[in-house]
Amino acid sequence: MARGDDIVVTLRELIASGAFVPGQRLAEIPVAARLGVSRTPVRRALALLAGEGLLAPAGARGYLVRRFTFKDIIDSIEVRGLIEGMAGRLVAEAGPSDATLQKLEACIAEGEEILNGPALDAQADARWADMNRRFHAAIIATCNNKALIEALERNDKLPFAAAGALAGSELIGAELMDQRRDVLRHAQVQHRAVTDALRERKGARVEALMREHAMQAARNIALARRKIPNISEPDDAHPTKGAA
Repeated sequence: MARGDDIVVTLRELIASGAFVPGQRLAEIPVAARLGVSRTPVRRALALLAGEGLLAPAGARGYLVRRFTFKDIIDSIEVRGLIEGMAGRLVAEAGPSDATLQKLEACIAEGEEILNGPALDAQADARWADMNRRFHAAIIATCNNKALIEALERNDKLPFAAAGALAGSELIGAELMDQRRDVLRHAQVQHRAVTDALRERKGARVEALMREHAMQAARNIALARRKIPNISEPDDAHPTKGAA
């Protein structure tokens, strides 16, 4: 996995953990110096995290850390599930192309490789996030519904809402790593089920699977919740549908 993807994961965790506090300004040069890397991958990482809603643009090449709540995250994940569910149904009813199915199968194969690896470290986090983003994008891109695509693009700008914006191993901690692996394995099983249902053109099943699948992101966030000051709220602030 490219070093730039590792930097995205690292910065996401620094922001979520409170190392960069809400309202703090982040700029390329000081962030690059702190991480001991060049400015180019930092520039890309900051732009990507702004796209995810963790940062807000603030002047030339600068960003402000946004404040957000656990409810904000769960609400946006639920909305993503609704949008992706409808998109998946449309793709199934129209019949997915061979090219789309090949992309999905490639993602499933990579997911198995990641989960069977020696550790869920930062590099594995970056690979999983990228694989998951590509899996979801392969479905959305072929739904042939511009309104759905644009709605998802808007929703993805909310913190941790996008398919590729997961809470990594550093936020969750070693004590919960077995639970995190279980969450990812469940997500992997759902990837297979979604792909099979698409191939069989079972629209209603794909829609239900995609809605449930989105909630794996909520379970992943719930594992990291205690270590993310920005989303610290009372336990009953919002249900997570059985999240661990």
